[in-house]
Amino acid sequence: MIKTDITVEKLREACARLGYAFFENGDYNLNVIGIRTNDNKANTFNDFIVVAYNKYAQWQLKIYEATTDPGIYWRKHPMNRNGTAILVSGQHRGCYQLGMHQGKYQALVQSKKLPVYRDNNKDSIIDSDCPIDAGWHGINIHRASSKWQSKQVNKWSAGCQVFANPNNFDYFIELCKKSTRLYGSRITYTLIEEKDLA
Repeated sequence: MIKTDITVEKLREACARLGYAFFENGDYNLNVIGIRTNDNKANTFNDFIVVAYNKYAQWQLKIYEATTDPGIYWRKHPMNRNGTAILVSGQHRGCYQLGMHQGKYQALVQSKKLPVYRDNNKDSIIDSDCPIDAGWHGINIHRASSKWQSKQVNKWSAGCQVFANPNNFDYFIELCKKSTRLYGSRITYTLIEEKDLA
C-alpha cells in the first residue's frame, strides 16, 4: 500500500461500510485512523496512522508511517504470560486521552478498556485467531525515537500504536491538543485493515 491510495473519501466510505462514525462537523474534529496493511513483515513501520479533519471547511489529511502491531522482540518475549498484545481492529470510541507515556513525554494514553489478541506462540507472525483479552493493557499511541525516524520497531512497541518519525508525532499531538480544547478530553481511535479501503 502506498500513501496515495489513502484519501478522505476512501476513509469515509470504509467507516460507513463498517458502521463506524466519521467526524465531519467543526474544525479539528479529528478522525484518527490506523491502517494495518497487508505487509505483515515483522519489525517494520509498514502501517499508517492517518488524521482526517476539517479546517475552515476544507478537508485536511495527514498520513504518517507507523506500526499497529508489536515489534519482533516482544512477539518472542511477551510481557504478559498469556501472550503479546495485538490491538483488535475496530472503532475504539473515546478510548484515548492526552497523558504521559511511561511518565516520559506527552502522548495519547489508553483511557478505557481495549480488546487485544494474545499471541503466545512466540514467532514473528501476527496471529489474530487467538483469545481476546479486553482490559487495561497500556496500549498507547506514541513515537519511537525522539531524535530520528526509526526503521525497525524492535522494542518500541509491545502492542502500542507507534509513529516512526518524531516530528510527525509532535505535529499529531498538537492537533490532538486543538481538538480536545474544542470537543473534550477523549479521542476516538479507529483501526482498520488495508482491505477495508478496497
